[in-house]
Amino acid sequence: MLRFRLPDLPQVRHFAETEARTAGMPEEAIGDFVIAVNEVATNAVTHGTTDGRVRLWVDAGDVVVEVHDKGEWKPGPMPGSVGGMGLWVARLLALDLNLQVGSSGSTITMRFPGES
Repeated sequence: MLRFRLPDLPQVRHFAETEARTAGMPEEAIGDFVIAVNEVATNAVTHGTTDGRVRLWVDAGDVVVEVHDKGEWKPGPMPGSVGGMGLWVARLLALDLNLQVGSSGSTITMRFPGES
């Protein structure tokens, strides 16, 4: 697990890349994985709260990553907006993306193909 704030996003990307390799993710999939994790982590600390946490584990050969913040999820993007596409991008790159919102904050869990 890694706790992070906005200035720590480079560390989040490094953490995601290192852990994906350790988990046996195919090299050609790591770039998309890091993009998805970065998009969701960026949302956590820009639209949620000032700090978040990211966890990563392997389940049935897939790499699962969870990003949590203590904020409340807001729908977006609005028609015609130029930003706010992070969750959409992450959803395209992941095998599965689940969003949970509650009184303790927002948690996004994503699943990616693991070992080749």
